[in-house]
Amino acid sequence: MARVLAVANQKGGVAKTTSVASLGAALCELGRRVLLVDLDPQACLTFSMGLDPDALELSLHDVLLGRLPAGIVIRRTSDGADLLPATIELAGCEAILLSRTGREHALRLALDEVAAEYDFVLVDCPPSLGVLTINGLTAADEVVIPLQCETLSHRGVGQLLDTVADVQRLTNPRLRVRGVLPTLFDGRTAHSRAVVLDVASRYDVTILEPPIVRSVRFAEAPGLGRSILTTAGRSKGAEAYRAHGRAIAGVAGPPVGEATARRVPAGGGAEEASGAGGAGAAAGGASGAGGASGTGGGPGRETGGGQPRPGGRVSARPPAQAVGPDAAVSGAAV
Repeated sequence: MARVLAVANQKGGVAKTTSVASLGAALCELGRRVLLVDLDPQACLTFSMGLDPDALELSLHDVLLGRLPAGIVIRRTSDGADLLPATIELAGCEAILLSRTGREHALRLALDEVAAEYDFVLVDCPPSLGVLTINGLTAADEVVIPLQCETLSHRGVGQLLDTVADVQRLTNPRLRVRGVLPTLFDGRTAHSRAVVLDVASRYDVTILEPPIVRSVRFAEAPGLGRSILTTAGRSKGAEAYRAHGRAIAGVAGPPVGEATARRVPAGGGAEEASGAGGAGAAAGGASGAGGASGTGGGPGRETGGGQPRPGGRVSARPPAQAVGPDAAVSGAAV
């Protein structure tokens, strides 16, 4: 059965779509069979993969309402992954699902029909905590939270984690939080480092490294209908997503700097992490003078054909064991 990862954050513009497209391409490069699910009525992932949402006759809308099986709607993309596309009709689907019994399980039931054909399913959740996002979390084994390294971006992380806890309790007890993925990260600024430190200490979550550097290449890729791994494969952003793809797949690869991911106890200081420009080292540096600075950046904004498919003080807690470029592959339970 496929391993399902939901990429969720109720704030828009934090690189959910970019992360799904890039991680999907990275896993395909490793020879994994990947299905991308566009659960956002704005259909940015569908557009980013080279499809025109306005021209699609069949979409995830039909699948969630039980009109069609997922296999008929799935399309193949140029980057190698398959796609369950979205259209604006998904906005109406959410209203219809509200009146249905078991509405939280619609996506899970749809994916059960095709899960055996894939190794990984990546779900691009909409920027809200509505029925569609609950469907994504209910269907998932793990959730990744992209975090734009700015103050306003992390204010809703606690609310999202509360929602995850509700899903764990009511609809999906196996769901785990893989961690927070820093995006739009600029290690040269104290602000980016401070945001990462604050999120880690406030919510006791794993920070996934390496961070995603800021680059205009992320904004250019959707217009070509491809991921950054195809359009700018040697860029720092592409290499960072490849590192995360290897970690997800459990494949050993070259270290990125010497980065490790670490957890920060809610009431204590950060555990030390190494890595030039890494979010962990940057976060540690932000808590005191003389902190290390990293190299910048994260994706600019979310949105790129397909054919029908047949330095703070060290805490008493021992450091998390790193696997590849990011630690705690199983994530942190809320």
